[in-house]
Amino acid sequence: MSKNDKFRGTGAAIVTPFNKDNSIDYKSLSKLVNHIIKGGVEYIVVLGTTGESVTLSKEEKTSVINHVIETINKRVPLVLGLGGNNTQEILASLKITSDFNNIDAILSVSPYYNKPNQRGIYEHYKSIAEVSPVPIILYNVPGRTGSNIAADTTINLANEFKNIIAIKEASGSLEQCMKIIKYKPKGFSVISGDDMLTLPMIASGADGVISVVANAFPKDFSEMTRQILGGNIKAAQKLHYKLTDIIEQLFADGNPAGVKSVLEIMGICRANLRLPLVNINKVTQHALEELVKAYN
Repeated sequence: MSKNDKFRGTGAAIVTPFNKDNSIDYKSLSKLVNHIIKGGVEYIVVLGTTGESVTLSKEEKTSVINHVIETINKRVPLVLGLGGNNTQEILASLKITSDFNNIDAILSVSPYYNKPNQRGIYEHYKSIAEVSPVPIILYNVPGRTGSNIAADTTINLANEFKNIIAIKEASGSLEQCMKIIKYKPKGFSVISGDDMLTLPMIASGADGVISVVANAFPKDFSEMTRQILGGNIKAAQKLHYKLTDIIEQLFADGNPAGVKSVLEIMGICRANLRLPLVNINKVTQHALEELVKAYN
């Protein structure tokens, strides 16, 4: 298996379960990881946006990573969310190479808030690529960062740094994704960052997805991804449309509040979040309860 093949298919961007007192719920975290692996996903992503990583202390992050590594027990690859708007801080974290013995890649979000131009984004990732002990998956999510990694910037980074192996594309622009797919170097992967757009993105030549809905419905969503990767359009469409109403409601009142609500309905973990995030509104909650009931 090549370093890229590990990330073909479905990766689940896992939530971080919390107890009522805001402490990390490690028992539920184990339950979630086992549920996802049993559901057939190809890999797991820890401490991404869905994991509320920005609300965790450095010590908590280390503890969560170690717990997930222990629970996975080498059954599937693990990707670590490690990005931000302070390049030097990321570089300092990457230089502690002993921490990366059980990490297969990092998912590094484009700098948010400071809104760098394309040269700044390029130099940011160049600096990371020069010191990272593991492969890098770029993460473009303009709706959260306030800036877009242009297709040309992605293509340049992919061509110039062999350890930049993929991009999680959540721009929402199929046109941009198709440009990257058309002009990317051989071996560079394009990964959907949007559950709803996974089917059309893979049909256009993408390699898989890093998913939120796979926390709750890993079996059907990862099978949908495998079917469309295999060219079985009808089978993929059936599973895609089975999930679309749920996916829509998952994001209706914020992520990960929506998926945590579903996970609570399913008895996997509580829907507790850390401020500034709060639980979903009653309308969305009711809609999700009805959809999960009908689904099962």
